Amino acid sequence: MSTALFRFYAELNDFLPEEDREKQLARRFDASGSVKDLIESFGVPHTEVDLVVANGESVDFAYAVRDGDRVSVYPVFESLDISSISRVRAAPLRALRFLLDVHLGRLAAYLRMAGFDALYSDRASDAELASTVALDRRVLLTRDRYLLMRTSVDRGYWVRSTEPKEQLVEVVNRFDLAGSMQPFTRCMKCNGVLVDVKYDPTHWEALQRMPPNVREKDILQVCPGCGRIYWEGSHHARMSKMLGWVRSNTRHGN
Repeated sequence: MSTALFRFYAELNDFLPEEDREKQLARRFDASGSVKDLIESFGVPHTEVDLVVANGESVDFAYAVRDGDRVSVYPVFESLDISSISRVRAAPLRALRFLLDVHLGRLAAYLRMAGFDALYSDRASDAELASTVALDRRVLLTRDRYLLMRTSVDRGYWVRSTEPKEQLVEVVNRFDLAGSMQPFTRCMKCNGVLVDVKYDPTHWEALQRMPPNVREKDILQVCPGCGRIYWEGSHHARMSKMLGWVRSNTRHGN
């Protein structure tokens, strides 16, 4: 029986039992396996890992762990430049195109409100989500850590919070997006990019769906995809206030 010692750093400890956090952990194994498989045997998804160091040298996920190895596992680095080191992924995770699982519908709406590309379906299976990540090069946001362990999922993040507003703050912080927010530029229903249009009284059918006071406004926003119409009503003020709260609670949002 062989033994390797593992140490997980920073937020990777969120995946470990409380008694195992911030300490060196032994993993016994009969046959040599990849460091990726052994990392995930602790319950840590590979998508959360950006750097693996074995015996003082950076290695990739295919590295075959040997008896006596000492392995250090690090999350994505926010400010430290490690470009000269062998990261375990070919490209960083900081794409602004997201895919959300069936449990994060409200977060998807909030991300769209903030101007981010957030694809969501309440009927998508785990297999469909994994396939979409691979085909569209999106970052998968999920509350299911085991979904992130699928081999085809190379970009993803396990959302810790269960409260949608806090989830939005968490994602904005995690991917350093405070400076990239473009509120009210996407459709909250279908994720389409909104366009500004002039008030046109010939659009009788659309106007019948709007409150009388809105029909007097000069500028409206329309989603070309689903046809939904947006205007600056009381709901807009409430959402603006919420996004202001999000900015005030992000690292670089002030």
